[in-house]
Amino acid sequence: MKKLINAPAHVVRDMLHGLIATNPGQSLLSREQVLFRSDIETVRGRQVAIISGGGSGHEPAHGGYVGHGMLSAAVAGEVFTSPAPDSVLAAIRQVTGPPGALLIVKNYTGDRLNFGLAAEMARSQGLYVETVIVADDVALSGSDTYAGARGLAGTILVHKIAGAAAAAGYSLQDVVSAARSSASDLATIGLSLSAGTVPAIGKPSYLLPEDELELGLGIHGEPGVRRMKLHSADVLAEQLIETLVSVAQIRAQERLVLLVNNLGATTAMELAIFGGHAVRALQSRSVIVERVYSGGFVTSLDAAGASLSILRVDDHRLALLDTPTSAPAWPNATPTPVGAIDQRIIVSREAPADLKHARLEENPALRNAIQAACEALISAEPHLTELDRASGDGDLGLNLARGAKAVQSALSRYPLHDAAETLSAIALDFQRSVGGSSGPLYAVMLLRAGKSLHGLAIDPKSWARAALDACAAVAELGGASTGERTMLDSLGPFAAEFNQAIQQGTANAATLESAVRAAEAGAESTSTMRPKRGRASYLGERALGQPDAGAVAISIWLRAVQRAIANC
Repeated sequence: MKKLINAPAHVVRDMLHGLIATNPGQSLLSREQVLFRSDIETVRGRQVAIISGGGSGHEPAHGGYVGHGMLSAAVAGEVFTSPAPDSVLAAIRQVTGPPGALLIVKNYTGDRLNFGLAAEMARSQGLYVETVIVADDVALSGSDTYAGARGLAGTILVHKIAGAAAAAGYSLQDVVSAARSSASDLATIGLSLSAGTVPAIGKPSYLLPEDELELGLGIHGEPGVRRMKLHSADVLAEQLIETLVSVAQIRAQERLVLLVNNLGATTAMELAIFGGHAVRALQSRSVIVERVYSGGFVTSLDAAGASLSILRVDDHRLALLDTPTSAPAWPNATPTPVGAIDQRIIVSREAPADLKHARLEENPALRNAIQAACEALISAEPHLTELDRASGDGDLGLNLARGAKAVQSALSRYPLHDAAETLSAIALDFQRSVGGSSGPLYAVMLLRAGKSLHGLAIDPKSWARAALDACAAVAELGGASTGERTMLDSLGPFAAEFNQAIQQGTANAATLESAVRAAEAGAESTSTMRPKRGRASYLGERALGQPDAGAVAISIWLRAVQRAIANC
């Protein structure tokens, strides 16, 4: 492997320092992999902040789009790895003022979970934050065996539109509307001739024969929908345009912009040939091509290949795309004097001081319930591991036990006089210690429940409402619903049963017992459900016969909480 790097383990941090050295309009948080606008102090209070990011390896995305008229901040994970929620939260704190912030997130599980959790954490701290998910990949259209369409290069067009709207002084809801409608009018498909090489691995993600290509791939080196024989550039461009036009249902005389994206190692000569025929293919269908953007916008390291994106436009949307920006990677970027580089390495903004709470008399029932839930998860580690091995990677039991131990060790510092604040504190500890998707999902569940309880009398009615709100948060962040073989198939029945009993005026030990039995029955019912979310969705019917580990885990700790409360 030949790379112009110093060490594989340091490529992202070295890259970020290089970006602020060569782009004077950008600054870097000293302890986070977060690039942000150097002029943020002058604009934070005047306009909506636009934040995006994801794994590194897609340069110039996302740091190259930080600047006036585009992103306020970009959060960089390690190569092909979603950034942690704490880094996203640091970015939100750094650039968000009273107008609020919009997070633009590509539809990958890690990005959705970590950005979504960070948004929930920011809201719990009083910040006004919304999210928009971009899922422009049409390669998997019509398939129910994958966890949704992926976010690809077309996301950059959403960045541009949202950034221009924010710079023009739009409200947060108007910026969200502009971004969301653009994302819904967007379609992308790509092909690769070779895979990229992750520096830490030193070899391509996959190998292709000389006469084959990968069609409909993602941007992280994951395979496409199929391999096919290599054809001429014109034939390939024609096929991709036909797919885009068909899936997006483009009609004659519709107005579009076209983005021709280099995956990293395609020469300018090849991209011009490929993009040229894409334009002609659209025009031959009587489509009005208003703009063409061509270059490396969202790459996949040094992969050879390209993607095509189309976006419906009208005069308003086109004006936002045409608005000048200082983001260095956008084609009409404006130059800025270099200035002092070291002065643009900035320390992260801290959480608001009023989030710290004095120690008051604790609630013993709350302490006992937390302790019981932790002990139950730790004891259930082998059982959950075996269940997870049947349809996942077998790490759920270990991850949840790690989180439970982290909560146990922090129990003495929680504000146990305040259930709302305690749940929020547990959420932060859990997400920092638990890997995979469970950390963000449990954290958002606890954060939303804590937010629901805030300022209310802590009684059964309040807890019932908090349980429903927690289910809604998990559904929003995970993109799932009951009946899809997830933790919601246990959490949802519990919340519904508990809330129904409370609404009917019943609030006693039998009420909680009945709700927990509903959770246990829901968990057991997942053994007959075909998975539709996460890694298990790839197994299809092979996952049948065993209950979902995540749903079982919910029922285990709910049962432990019920017993602890009954013994108080």
